Amino acid sequence: MNVAIIGAGAAGCFCALLLKRRLPEAQVDVYEGGSKALAKLAITGGGRCNLTNTFRDIRSLQEAYPRGAQLMKRAFCQFDHEATMRWFEAEGVALTVQDDQCVFPRSQDAMQIVHTLLRGMERAGVGLHLRHKVSRIEPLATTGFEISFMADAPAVHADVVIVTTGGSPRPQGLDFLAPLTLKIEPPVPSLFSFNISGMSDLMGIVANAVSVRLAGTKFRADGALLITHWGMSGPAILKLSSHAARHLAEVNYRAQLIVNWLADATEDDARLLIEQMQHGEGGKLVANARPSQIPSRLWLALTRRAGLRPDQRWSEVGRKQMNRLASILTADTYPIEGQSRHKEEFVTCGGISLNELNLNTLATKKHPNLYLAGEVLDVDAITGGFNLQAAWSMAYVVANGVAANSIGQTVKTA
Repeated sequence: MNVAIIGAGAAGCFCALLLKRRLPEAQVDVYEGGSKALAKLAITGGGRCNLTNTFRDIRSLQEAYPRGAQLMKRAFCQFDHEATMRWFEAEGVALTVQDDQCVFPRSQDAMQIVHTLLRGMERAGVGLHLRHKVSRIEPLATTGFEISFMADAPAVHADVVIVTTGGSPRPQGLDFLAPLTLKIEPPVPSLFSFNISGMSDLMGIVANAVSVRLAGTKFRADGALLITHWGMSGPAILKLSSHAARHLAEVNYRAQLIVNWLADATEDDARLLIEQMQHGEGGKLVANARPSQIPSRLWLALTRRAGLRPDQRWSEVGRKQMNRLASILTADTYPIEGQSRHKEEFVTCGGISLNELNLNTLATKKHPNLYLAGEVLDVDAITGGFNLQAAWSMAYVVANGVAANSIGQTVKTA
């Protein structure tokens, strides 16, 4: 059996290795349009590779996977985050868990993961073909597929094709799948920071516990927020951009961002906090007495927005100023003026519709020997190792499905 895997990213390489180990007699070849395999994996997590998450802070998969949660729920029945950790540890990769539940190699080096996969592929006998950009996948009238490439690379025939090309920011990026007549959900960016003018003076400030939401919608997120010279970023913003990716694209990345600098506190809670500070810190300057969770530079900016003077004492703060400050602390509004890609994350919302798939094997309904895995599907996640976990899980499901179909077995779990 000839198996062609299109795309040498995390899903493609992991799937190739798993499949070749399950079916040593099969010919498994990976075709990559770029000059390097696992190029994106090498830079993820700031070059440290956030390869999964413990999921301890996730109440439901919908929180981590705005699109594809039901698929991931099924995939986890075969290969979940704990199976991922066991697999890499069995390959000799020591792991460490951060306080935020993100899982990294103890070496803090993404290249350890890259080399683990590439060495495994080489030892198993997987063929790796770089600079082979696919131009067309054509289903044959008899059986199998013909795969054509750009430039002068000759076409190849495959009994089974597995597409793991990752996300495409443009619909045209999936044109090579056109002969297969698969429905595509329009791709738009996900995981990006917000352009907000007038923030440069506060650049570098981190507020560790805030909640953010988009005015007039149900989209909200919480976590740390980073103020940059172009606007706002950090886990809370990236999470919000993921859940609201399609909505923000529809409004051309123009919206009102509402920040609660006190996390889940209400305006009444904030007013009570201010009254307590006024009574307990009445003789102190407003600039010098602040809630502990708000950085001092940010506090100065927020009090100015509320109309308070830095040299004003708490005892001099009037009721109107208190109400204004309480409103700003819990519902501070900023106009979003565009989006900027986070330097380490480039994720796409959209891709091949999940309605095209058998969710137990990730084979397409129209072409039983055509499988899809990874971000080429309409599956994506928030930041924190969840996108890579999706790649590992889906790659396992596909490898298991192809192997089971080949030898007539039922699908097994890890």
